[in-house]
Amino acid sequence: MNALMFQPNAATSHHPYSVVPQIRTCKSMRELKQVHAFCIKTAQAHDSRIASEILRLSATSDFRDIGYALSVFDQMPERNCFAWNTVIRALAETNDRHLDALLVFCQMVSEATVEPNQFTFPSLLKACAVTAGLEEGKQVHGLVVKFGLVDDEFVVTNLLRMYVMCGSMEDAHVLFYRNVEDVGRLVRDERKKEFNVVLCNVMVDGYVRVGNIKAARELFDRMAQRSVVSWNVMISGYAQNGFYMEAIEMFHRMMQMGDMLPNRVTLVSVLPAISRLGALEMGKWVHLYAEKNKICIDDVLGSALVDMYAKCGSIEKAIQVFEKLPQNNVITWNAVIGGLAMHGKANDLFNYLSRMGKCGISPSDVTFIAILSACSHAGLVDEGRLFFKDMVNRVGLKPKIEHYGCMVDLLGRAGYLEEAEELILNMPMKPDDVIWKALLGACKMHKNIEIGRRAAEVLMQLAPHDSGAYVALSNMYATSGDWDAVAEVRLVMKDMDIRKDPGCSWIEIDGVIHEFLVEDDSHPRAKDIHSMLKEISNKLSLEGHMPVTTQVLLKMDEKHKESVLHYHSEKIAVAFGLISTAPKTPLQIVKNLRICEDCHSSMKLTSKLYERKIVIRDRKRFHHFEHVMQKFTGILFRQGMRMPTFWLTFAKRQGQTTTQERSADVRNLIISADVRDEQALAIGFRANREDVIGLRWLNSSASEILLPFSNTYCSNKQVNANCIHLKQLYILQEASFPPQNSLKSAVIFT
Repeated sequence: MNALMFQPNAATSHHPYSVVPQIRTCKSMRELKQVHAFCIKTAQAHDSRIASEILRLSATSDFRDIGYALSVFDQMPERNCFAWNTVIRALAETNDRHLDALLVFCQMVSEATVEPNQFTFPSLLKACAVTAGLEEGKQVHGLVVKFGLVDDEFVVTNLLRMYVMCGSMEDAHVLFYRNVEDVGRLVRDERKKEFNVVLCNVMVDGYVRVGNIKAARELFDRMAQRSVVSWNVMISGYAQNGFYMEAIEMFHRMMQMGDMLPNRVTLVSVLPAISRLGALEMGKWVHLYAEKNKICIDDVLGSALVDMYAKCGSIEKAIQVFEKLPQNNVITWNAVIGGLAMHGKANDLFNYLSRMGKCGISPSDVTFIAILSACSHAGLVDEGRLFFKDMVNRVGLKPKIEHYGCMVDLLGRAGYLEEAEELILNMPMKPDDVIWKALLGACKMHKNIEIGRRAAEVLMQLAPHDSGAYVALSNMYATSGDWDAVAEVRLVMKDMDIRKDPGCSWIEIDGVIHEFLVEDDSHPRAKDIHSMLKEISNKLSLEGHMPVTTQVLLKMDEKHKESVLHYHSEKIAVAFGLISTAPKTPLQIVKNLRICEDCHSSMKLTSKLYERKIVIRDRKRFHHFEHVMQKFTGILFRQGMRMPTFWLTFAKRQGQTTTQERSADVRNLIISADVRDEQALAIGFRANREDVIGLRWLNSSASEILLPFSNTYCSNKQVNANCIHLKQLYILQEASFPPQNSLKSAVIFT
């Protein structure tokens, strides 16, 4: 309680301004209202200075109450320019009342009791910028000229920022060159120099916003003086527009020049670029720099670090950073939950989600995107449906198009293609190309040409120049052997000059990021890389690996297909990693497209042969390849049955208390055994491994123990070239050797 409250007559014996210091000491609206009540009681509330102080605190302090401030403003008998400016500023800084700031200004002009000054227009221009009100902004510009403020640096800066944020770079260009001195000439006057730098920074930011990175860089390079903001704008501009290598190079250049040291904003700006390229060592250096230079790791920088470690493959380090943060909010929780989803750690994600609730933090729409994504990759269809309903019924969030996209992906992966298509057709908003791509990808996985064709047709209308729909449709036709349809699709692509995005992979070695394209021979060590590729291929062949040539969707002979598979960008990156690092050093690769089945199967065996942990992040998720021989109790397969049983031991591993039964169609499976090794089984099936790992009850990590197996090893003649060798499979019951029809059950381990 303020001391004044205990002395109701104290202020009346002094000059009324003696209450002003008391107002300034208020730490909450409750205290301010008490002082205000005292001023009313002692007939001081209408004093202009006292009223202005009460208005200022109620409108602009950390504990502001805009409604109360407007009430104070309305009761002021005489409103000076400070009072008008305070209310306009307060409204302009709100999240949803920017237009009210313009209305108050109109009232100010119409009453004509005071003239607006240089402190009035910056807030007005901010309101115009936030609402993208270009026409209103131009009218305000006219009033700036009318009231003779065209030379005021603060007003001009906000005028330029308004044009930039409204996307009117032509107007911004004219205003910029009317006010700034020669960009490339050193300015002696410190104040003018600072003004020039600020205007240049705003202009560079404007070019970045409209995607004109070239113009932004040209202006940046011409600047005779720069501030740390200049570097930050350029680094974040590169990262936001997809120029990740350039963002990191700009960061390196900033460090090398040494005249400007990175601050917290710099680190937050460069970390997304590091994340996208998977440059873990560089990310670690940035983290260490922040700690050594005592840069506050708040929720923004903390979440950026968590996101970086997760996207660079080190989910353990991401969790460590998260746990050490002094305070966690929904942003930091989303970062760690999103990282767990990306790594396929659904159980850990659910644990953190529970902790988040216990901390009193409600999940946001971003949280649910991560949850649904995790359910999709783990095959948890029922759980995903439940979370989608809870999002509306329990949390009160309205699903956005991204959430519907996750549900389509979830249903599609599990084989519920009709339900996924029905969900799309009944969405409350118009589905975009991302939604239809998810369905098309699922149709490709499950070889459903009918629904896939419908999805592709819609996609071609929504995004006629996007190669994704054409390539996916062509792939489905190729898989089914319809080469005439493939040729027709490719002809359309040629006529429309539509080209498939080239595969590209990155690997970081000693802090340097190396980029590889398909069949890339441009690297200085290309000869050594190709020698290693040949060595890997020979070793894989000796292990019985058969290239999955069905992934080459061109009509050519098998030998040529194998050659095409041999030079995928991620294989080249791995080969370079093997020749550039010490034995047993883990390798981390980032790829811009999804990893194909052949690369997935060969990476698993390469990991075993070279005793390396290989982590590949494609555009969907992480793939961890690490050869560890283990025995588990697992899931029982019974040939031809739809109800595989979950043994109690497996159920306990999944956190379940009782055995459960879940349906899965395994009629396409052909179970066989290797007569030379009673601990090895071969499971072949009609198409490829997606028929197995696509089963909704099967843990996604099962795909990481699948190894291609030469069909010459398989005694069952029905097993085709898509046969899968599972060295960690063990027969449980009713098996005989050599294998006969009496083989009725086997175990697959997750």
